Amino acid sequence: MKNKVVIITGASSGIGEACAKEFAKKGANIVIAARNSDKLNKVAEQLQLLGVEVLVVRCDVALKEDCKNLIEQTISKFGQLDILINNAGISMRAIFNEMELDVIEKVMAINFFGTVYCTKYALPHILKTKGSVVGVSSIAGFVGLPARTGYSASKYAMQGFLDALRTENLKTGLHVMIACPGFTASNIRNTALSADGSTQGETPRDEAKMMTAEEVADNIVKGVIKKKRTLVLTNQGKLVVFLSKFFPKFIEKQVFNHMANEPDSPIE
Repeated sequence: MKNKVVIITGASSGIGEACAKEFAKKGANIVIAARNSDKLNKVAEQLQLLGVEVLVVRCDVALKEDCKNLIEQTISKFGQLDILINNAGISMRAIFNEMELDVIEKVMAINFFGTVYCTKYALPHILKTKGSVVGVSSIAGFVGLPARTGYSASKYAMQGFLDALRTENLKTGLHVMIACPGFTASNIRNTALSADGSTQGETPRDEAKMMTAEEVADNIVKGVIKKKRTLVLTNQGKLVVFLSKFFPKFIEKQVFNHMANEPDSPIE
């Protein structure tokens, strides 16, 4: 990773911030992007203490022009791009029948189209370095989660896009990795959208029992170095993905019961 250039979206907190620090520890130069400039600048201060160059770019990945600007600023400063970590994301928690359609549209705009836009503008530069495109997905990209229809749809779409991109580039040297952390202690559930589009505010899950963002970041960096294809983290996640291939009806029932037991679950 020494002197590699890494872009990380959604880097103002959680997995994105942890990835930025982990790549920096390996000697990579870091470009951090998110919508909150104040939080990004605080992350940048910590990264600079690690002795690497840092570029802060305010970016809403749902906007094509922001994504284009992110890549242009990166190339202007560093002259190259080696790794793109598509981490920016938003969740939602509501029954589809009760949900406003713009909730799904917003989730798709950030989680799916944000990945598409950033990858589109970054790809010519990453192909030159035979680098990596990473999508931070979820177990929800393998198994449909009730009350998370929009979230699951966005992650299925992201994974389909990246799988196809990998196949297209079998002979170019491009590395494409899909990372599925499972439930992770991060800010994504606090900012999850409710049925009317307002933020959930409080997570319904016990964050203390989850994987930490730092553990996820460590696995992602190792996955990039080893050029892994798919990274499914947590034993529970691996088991669910495996069993869903052979016993889908059983897994559907288990997932339904698991999600229905959440505090204040919209599922009855």
